[in-house]
Amino acid sequence: MQLTPVIAIHMAAALVALLIGPLALWARRQPAGQRPRLHRAAGYAWVTLMLITAISAIFISDPHMPNIAGFSAVHLLVPVVLGALFFAFRFLLHGNVRGHRITMLSLYFAGCVGAGAFTLLPHRTLGQLVWGQWLGLA
Repeated sequence: MQLTPVIAIHMAAALVALLIGPLALWARRQPAGQRPRLHRAAGYAWVTLMLITAISAIFISDPHMPNIAGFSAVHLLVPVVLGALFFAFRFLLHGNVRGHRITMLSLYFAGCVGAGAFTLLPHRTLGQLVWGQWLGLA
């Protein structure tokens, strides 16, 4: 699979989301009475990057993987990410900070860390780039 503009956008957004996520999660700790400005700014940036990542994934298909109409099992993450973001903001709207926190933590670790680890498998495009071209191991 070649590095197309859609894949480049998807990869860049996912990598930056992976890096910004811990900042958003760490910055939520504020003294009582203060508005968590850094948390909100990093959080909105992270949500935007996750939306870009999920939407761009719709336009990426690998003909070498089992798929139905161009969609493989990894595409199931798209509705999961969109649904989790919807519920995270719905929790906030209803004052359920705990639900928001659990949803965002789960989404970060499953959507960024878990899916990121999956993309580093040697037969995947990013895995071939990292293990084969950069490190010369595959």
